[in-house]
Order: sequence, then structure tokens, then C-alpha cells
Amino acid sequence: MATGGGGGGCSASSRDVQESNSVHSGAPVALSNVPTAALGPSSASQPVLAVHREPGAYNWQATKGSLMERFAYLFNNELLSDIRFVVGKGRQAQRIPAHKFVLAAGSAVFDAMFNGGMATASAEIELPDAEPAAFLSLLRFLYSDDVHISPATVMSTLNMAKKYAVPALASHCVEFVSKHLKADNAFMLLTQARLFDYPQIASLCLETIDKSTTEAINAEGFTDIDLDTLCAVLERDTLSIRENRLFGAVVRWAEAECSRQQLPATSENMQKVLGKALPLIRYPLLSVEKFPSVNPKPRASNVDRPRCCLRGEECSVNRFQHVESRWGYSGTSDRIRFNVSRRISIVGFGLYGSIHGHTDYQVNIQIMENDKHITVGQNDTGFSCDGTSNTFRVMFTEPVEILPNVSYTACATLKGPDSHYGTKGLKKVTQESATGTKTTFVFFKSPGNNNGTSVEDGQIPEIIYYI
Repeated sequence: MATGGGGGGCSASSRDVQESNSVHSGAPVALSNVPTAALGPSSASQPVLAVHREPGAYNWQATKGSLMERFAYLFNNELLSDIRFVVGKGRQAQRIPAHKFVLAAGSAVFDAMFNGGMATASAEIELPDAEPAAFLSLLRFLYSDDVHISPATVMSTLNMAKKYAVPALASHCVEFVSKHLKADNAFMLLTQARLFDYPQIASLCLETIDKSTTEAINAEGFTDIDLDTLCAVLERDTLSIRENRLFGAVVRWAEAECSRQQLPATSENMQKVLGKALPLIRYPLLSVEKFPSVNPKPRASNVDRPRCCLRGEECSVNRFQHVESRWGYSGTSDRIRFNVSRRISIVGFGLYGSIHGHTDYQVNIQIMENDKHITVGQNDTGFSCDGTSNTFRVMFTEPVEILPNVSYTACATLKGPDSHYGTKGLKKVTQESATGTKTTFVFFKSPGNNNGTSVEDGQIPEIIYYI
């Protein structure tokens, strides 16, 4: 009587069914030794997960209307799981259950991990260098095609997608960055893109920083970037920011880095933590006395070209045909009046340097609008020269807008030894740019308190401008 002990047989069958359907997400998993005969010859030495199911999980399959719903239900669920991952380090680590079949079906890396010639025999795999949120995003995609990412996790999720060869998820991550990249998260994403070596995304971040530099450096993520990322930004000619503001942001970064290294935010310590970033600051464009915290002396090698906040073409006009020596200074300004034929932005002057070899000069430069008797641009700066008759650039902290047919005075007050000077000056000079744009300058002698500069000879030989 095979069914004669019907009560007992039915009870056992019912108990087995209940035990086989009682696990929900987060339920504990225990290792047990299952008889070899039950597992087959290849499982003799492998521990397996004994599934403990809670009441109420029976027939869950009937509540799911599609294959995708059923697999989504198994995501991060102990139910039927046969592998567990310990993701992260220390207290941040999470134990995440999974199903080898699902993972192997979605990733060649997982397939090799579980079924290849070097397949793991462990029921638990440690991933200390992975972020739990990113790993869960990867598994969620493998179980349900659901893309669950945010600006804070997208780069680490992309790294998981690349590591486990899931190109569809990687494509979603790149698309997410392109759609959600903004000035306030550009530095955070740039740091991660550089960390994980994704130049495509790093390039997108840098383009966003170029367009909205002020907003980007004011975001919280700016002071958290590493030194190499800071240098990568300071090397760019295409930032939409004045050098004074950019330098102020660099000082904020240095203060934050001193705090991270538990150093007092002294001038010496800030220069120490900035290190290789210091030469990338364009000191000739600064009023450096406004920033006493970090104040190295500008050198001739420092770049004095304004960053591309002007979005134009740099040009220069030289009004002299010959150079002579000597021109002396006694505290009086050299001045020349001028007007132009079109709207331009003047960014600096070219000045003559010493006839006595290498010398440092201090100089105040100004542009004044004559009719309104106002100063429209000025800078207290300096320059180093090498004793040649070349011109040496001195720059304004911000470009000075010059309107057509308005009278202006260019002024330079130098402190230093006798210099070269220009002769055979031209009253009218038409400068043609590389793109064919013509700009005409007309020069006039500036009366009054003038060190001697005129249309015919003197200082301020060169005006540097953008069109």
C-alpha cells in the first residue's frame, strides 16, 4: 500500500513544499552539507545554501504575470539564491544574495566565474573594492533590465558594467551622464571619470566646466577634487572665468586640502599642497595683493594669455617701426591716446624692458575713457625682462571693452631701470587678423602729466586685444 500511510506521506510532502517556499529578501542563509548522492559527483566538496522559507511565500510565482516580473522578484532576494556576495569594506559592507544562472546569462564574466575552468567553489564571494550601490545597480539590470542610477552612482555603476562586461548598462550610464551633467555635478563626475579612466565622460565634464566655470567652481564638489584633476582644469585655455575668480577658487581648494591633511591653512602649507598647480595660475593676469594667502612672485615663464572667456581671436598692434635706448622713469606715467574703428576687448599692453639685462619691473597699467573721465580698466602687476628689445606683456585682470570712435588713454607707470623705447611711430595703424577682420587704431599725444611718450616715440608700443 504505497499510499496506505497516507496521512504521514501527505504531511511530509506538505512540509517539504512549505519549507521550499519560505524565504524573502534579507532572510538568513545557512550552509549545510548535502549528501553527495543528492548533488551528483561534481558537488562532493562544495557547500550549498540550504533554503529556509518563511510562511506566505508559497506560490509567489502565480502573482507575477511575466518572466521579467518573476526575475525582478528574485533580485536581492534569498529565495532560490545559490551565491552570496560580500560587497564593500568594514561597516559599509553588504551581503547580497544572487542566482548564478541569472548572472551567468547576463554576463560573460559571471559565466566564467561560475562555470569556467577556474570556476569558484565558494558560496560567498568577497568584493571589497566594489561599491554596494553600484553592484546592486548592476544586478538589478541583469535581473530586470531596470536602470537604477543617479549622478552620485553613475560612474561607479559604469565601472561595474565595464568590469563584468555588460555593455548595454554601460551605454545607459554614458547616456545618463550626457543628459544629467550640469555645472553643479561636473567636478564630482570628472573626478570619478578620471579615477575609472573614462576619457569620453571626462571630456564631457570638462566641456561643461568650460561653459559654466563660475557655477562649477562654486559647487560643493570642487573643493573635493584631487590635485591632478585641479591641474587638468588649470591647464585649460577655455575656461569662462576671470583669473582673479579662478585664483580665489584655488585658494579655497588649498584651504580644504590643508584641512584634509590636518595642516594649518598657512600660506606655506597652502603652497605646499598646491605643488605642481602653482605654475598653472596665470599670475600676470592677477592683482596678487588681493590674495595674500598664496602670493608667489610672477615669473616671465608664467602664462599671461587670458583664458577663452573672450571666445575670440587674440590680436596685437605695434605702433613703432624702430627701437632705441634709453628711456628713464621717475614715477610719472607714460600715456598715449587712441581710438579704434570697431568694438574690441583690450587685455593688456606690450611694454619695453631694461637695457641692462635681466630685470624685474613693477607697473600699474590703466585705460581711461577721456570724455567721461573714468578709469575703465587697471592692474597693479609686474613683469620680468631679459635685456632684449622685445616687448613684454602686462595684462589686465579683466578684458576692457573698447567702443568704436570713443577717445581713450592708455597709461603705464613703471618702476625700474632705464629701458628701450620705440621710435618712428605711426599715427594710424590698420591691423588685419588671421580671419581677415580689420581694426584701425588712431593714436594721439596725451597732454598733461606724461613721461614723454608721444605718437612718434616712447613707451606702450603694443596693444593686445580680442575681436
